[in-house]
Amino acid sequence: MIKVFGHKSPDTDTTCSAILWAWYLSNHTATPATPFVLGELNKETSFVLNHWKVAQPGLLELGKGDEVVIVDTNNPQELPENINDAQIIAIIDHHKLVGGLKTDNPPTVTMRPLACTATLLHDLMGDAAEKLPKEMAGIMLSCILSDTLEFRSPTTTAHDKAVAEKLAKNLGIKISEYAQAMFAAKSDVSDYTDVGLIHLDSKQFEVGGKNIRVSVVETAAPAQVLERKEGIVKAIKELIAQEKDTDDVLFFVVDILKEQATVFAYSDLTKQLVEKSFETNVEDGVAVLPGVVSRKKQILPALKI
Repeated sequence: MIKVFGHKSPDTDTTCSAILWAWYLSNHTATPATPFVLGELNKETSFVLNHWKVAQPGLLELGKGDEVVIVDTNNPQELPENINDAQIIAIIDHHKLVGGLKTDNPPTVTMRPLACTATLLHDLMGDAAEKLPKEMAGIMLSCILSDTLEFRSPTTTAHDKAVAEKLAKNLGIKISEYAQAMFAAKSDVSDYTDVGLIHLDSKQFEVGGKNIRVSVVETAAPAQVLERKEGIVKAIKELIAQEKDTDDVLFFVVDILKEQATVFAYSDLTKQLVEKSFETNVEDGVAVLPGVVSRKKQILPALKI
């Protein structure tokens, strides 16, 4: 049995792409597969699975020699520490190539510049994508709307939008109404701890010799997060003390509706990073970045010290 999974801090695309590809392998090839996740699901993803009545994948336990397919990442920092002990059969991703994964045999690697892994899976499925069960079509649509912020993100391609619109039409769904329900679920952060918000959607990257954790909270109600700034900054400092491989944390609050980000700059390093990367001034420990909504396309490429 092949284990299919994506990155840590699982979001809608990584979780549902694992489900979609495991479904495809099991039903349209001679390869039984099971989806897994690498952590607790966020509220948007839980909403999507509940809405389409799809079971939540189990937590991954990765053994030496397990056959695996990796979706929505190729970054070893986002994967289990023993990932190189597994037999990586395939990697399906829409991010830049990072390097660091090792295999005994050549894997099948498919990477395309799309906004969403699920769009890529749609293409790879061929004729099977035209006959998706309702629940599979529903979670595929959800992935695209989530990763593109309902086509607001600059990562959105014409192909992502066309696939989403076709899926919505076949499902009889009005995209704006369904996306609004998804974003409402995403925006409810009332029962997350401050450290929980930091880990909600967080990835590590090397910037100028420093290992920086870039955390993003996408929300239609940014005030609920911004008013917790003091507690979040305190939690960040505690996290840095505990994570020896993290030099600092950049915490972004993305306002989906206004299409802008607010970043916390509470230390000399974060202040330097923000001001140099985005050519802006930090005031009262924050900077507002109009038009910035995408970590992949707007935040990470800009980061410099």
